[in-house]
Amino acid sequence: MATRPTVILLGSGDRKPDLLPAARELRPKIEKWVEIVEEDFSYEKDLSDCDAEFAIVLGGDGSILRAAKQMGKNQKPVLGVNLGKLGFLADIHSDSVVAALQHVVAGEFRLVDHLMMRCQVIRDDNLIADQIGLNEAAILGGPPFDIQTIDLYVDGDLATSYRCDGLIISTPVGSTAHNLSTGGPILRKNLQAFVISPISPHTLTVRPVVDRCDRIYEIVASKPNQSTCIVLDGQVLSRLESTDRVRIQRADPVFQLIEIPGKNYYRTLREKLGWGGQIQA
Repeated sequence: MATRPTVILLGSGDRKPDLLPAARELRPKIEKWVEIVEEDFSYEKDLSDCDAEFAIVLGGDGSILRAAKQMGKNQKPVLGVNLGKLGFLADIHSDSVVAALQHVVAGEFRLVDHLMMRCQVIRDDNLIADQIGLNEAAILGGPPFDIQTIDLYVDGDLATSYRCDGLIISTPVGSTAHNLSTGGPILRKNLQAFVISPISPHTLTVRPVVDRCDRIYEIVASKPNQSTCIVLDGQVLSRLESTDRVRIQRADPVFQLIEIPGKNYYRTLREKLGWGGQIQA
């Protein structure tokens, strides 16, 4: 990093009204250590040509997911400042921003690479949707809430047909999100793998599967209802028809998180998930 690095300041001010006052309060502290060359609190600006050295994202993990989507192929390292609740990615408390920036300017940090996924929807041999994500792609069905029939292909071969409420393919980053709530495993955040987790499968022997990220995964919801959709990082990418193929594979861009001294993966899990180490009477 330069002595006074250039940064982008991002946050979900359009969704969190209390973020803007917090940003105004933090900005003078931030500007003592870095030069803010761009800011966007509604995730509307085109950052494809922005040459800042890294991004400071205010909010929670949802804000970081939006930032990763906005940066697209021009991913910048991210320092996540937690103004939300849980915050696996945004694990710098607002009171610790100055100390964190001091570490960054002094070069006392490391960049941790995180796998991103590319999700495409193909209909009648035409590409109708194409986007990268950081967390997960999920086949979800709305009203009338009937059981979904979902076929999974891996490298062109049929792996299995699920009867379930939905299906999640998650990155390691997303393994502590919806995947975890469905009973899926936690993957170390820099592992190069995807986890496939059915939601409420009709057959009890069906379990989550972890596989390499260099494979091509294709999903077909063969009996969708009018609400069946592919959802990428919490945003609907496309409604699905019976012949649509959802293709998921490793994305070329890599998401990088700035990790400062005193932070490590298992400490984050211990603190965020309440792993106390013993049962309290």
